[in-house]
Amino acid sequence: MEYDVIIVGGGAAGLTAAVYAARRKMKTLIITMNIGGQASEATKIENYPGFLGVNGAKLMTKFQKQAMKSGAEIVFDEVKEVKEIGDRYTVKTSSKEYTTKAVILAFGKTPRSLNIPGEEIFKGMGVSYCATCDLPLFKDKTVAIVGGGNAALDAALYGSKIAKKVYLIHRRDEFRGFEDLVGQVKKKENVELLLSYVITEIKGKDRVNSIVVQDLKTSQTKELQVDGVFVEIGSEVKTDFIKGLIKVDEKNQIIITNNCETFYPDRNEIRPGIFAAGDVTNTPFKQVVVSGGEGCKAALQAYNYIHGIKQVLFTADWRK
Repeated sequence: MEYDVIIVGGGAAGLTAAVYAARRKMKTLIITMNIGGQASEATKIENYPGFLGVNGAKLMTKFQKQAMKSGAEIVFDEVKEVKEIGDRYTVKTSSKEYTTKAVILAFGKTPRSLNIPGEEIFKGMGVSYCATCDLPLFKDKTVAIVGGGNAALDAALYGSKIAKKVYLIHRRDEFRGFEDLVGQVKKKENVELLLSYVITEIKGKDRVNSIVVQDLKTSQTKELQVDGVFVEIGSEVKTDFIKGLIKVDEKNQIIITNNCETFYPDRNEIRPGIFAAGDVTNTPFKQVVVSGGEGCKAALQAYNYIHGIKQVLFTADWRK
């Protein structure tokens, strides 16, 4: 079966792209391993417009329902390969092969894990990979932040304004982030630095209530009472299945134009028919609202491409 557009990924970018693509009467298919991506793991999102506070999984379910109501189809599968065949693309999954006129890549980033006991159990119950999303839920509580780069330092600064106590845990003797950020963090009285330490276990009952940390120099361990653990050790963009097809940067992020178009891998020329949106791209702001907006742009640009339109000003798309 042939589609007008196939969207790889079922997070905020992919689901929003599906809404706009389907409403433009394009035959639309979403191929995804799950619904919601990282946003679905957030216990509460307080910075998405229109919601004072909403559970991430519930918000993403609303996205899904809207995409399906608009006419998009969803297949739960893993994409293994995307190939260009003439003026079409084939998208091969673990179980099937599809043909499409356009592809929107919106499969997001995968946070790096600590891979320690308790981490998987307490995801969404005290373990978070998004300080911006979840730190406000820990007002006047004690949290641990893991990492040594700018993301971890930013999270520690942010946490110092919200939490009662912040442990900043890093496996090396010094941080890898900007010196001015390091200086700011060191001035915060409620931030305790644990350098040359690692977390070896996360403990709790219904939620996180403690962590076990190990001093890498002495091998001694101790248990710290905490209410939350924020893992800020970076993310991975798994783009192996599209390498050789489009251009990516040194972090494997897909390089896009302002209109979510992609480039050939070996030159600064737009690759017709392949678009990208959300966290998988080199857009610096990794937020649900940004991903949604980019998903919209990618879908509208795909519509332009399919219909041979060079430039168009789209009017408001609010009504049925």
